[in-house]
Amino acid sequence: MDKEINYLAKAVESPKRPFVAILGGAKISGKIEVIQNLLPKVDVLLIGGGMAFTFLKAKGLEIGKSIIEEEKLNLAKAIIKEAEENGRHLVLPVDFVCVNDLNSPESKKSLAADRMLPDSIGVDIGPKTVELFSENMLCAKTVVWNGPMGIFEKPDFAVGTFAVARLIASLTENGAVTIVGGGDSVAAVNRAGFQKKFTHISTGGGASLELLSSCNLPGLTALSDQD
Repeated sequence: MDKEINYLAKAVESPKRPFVAILGGAKISGKIEVIQNLLPKVDVLLIGGGMAFTFLKAKGLEIGKSIIEEEKLNLAKAIIKEAEENGRHLVLPVDFVCVNDLNSPESKKSLAADRMLPDSIGVDIGPKTVELFSENMLCAKTVVWNGPMGIFEKPDFAVGTFAVARLIASLTENGAVTIVGGGDSVAAVNRAGFQKKFTHISTGGGASLELLSSCNLPGLTALSDQD
């Protein structure tokens, strides 16, 4: 637990810079506080996974039949506005791997984020987004990753998530502090075979998200109050 606290707390409060955070997964809902806490602290915030579609829809783009949280559109607009007004580097995908049916991976094709079709379902970040994310991570000295870039459980839709894992692993080899947290992200790292190439793999799950969002964890507060 000591290692968990030291890595996650230090990553947020006194990171080696440039500091890059990568957030993915299906929904914004569970990561609102994380986004709001990290945005003013990171040099770059990369958004992928299903949650990216709510941001893109908030910008007025067609997202087809991709996952979206309609009730979070105003929040996404506010986050985008905050990033723009405060000069924060918020990076959204520029293309996606899309299918017409989740059970028909043979129909997959890459579409630009501003050229998605009404019947498209985004299932993974596309190759140009992988390049874009790579460019933004190139010189990173601290990387925190939480949330897959797509439906990585299906091999046909795992390319983007595994590519991000590979990119972060290469940064570890160059001396960066690299941290991955969240059950799905850890599962993706393990499946990609990079579990030994991260500085720290968090096992805290939801608790690690709370720590990243600067929420007080009752157990830690109680321990810190002890003489």
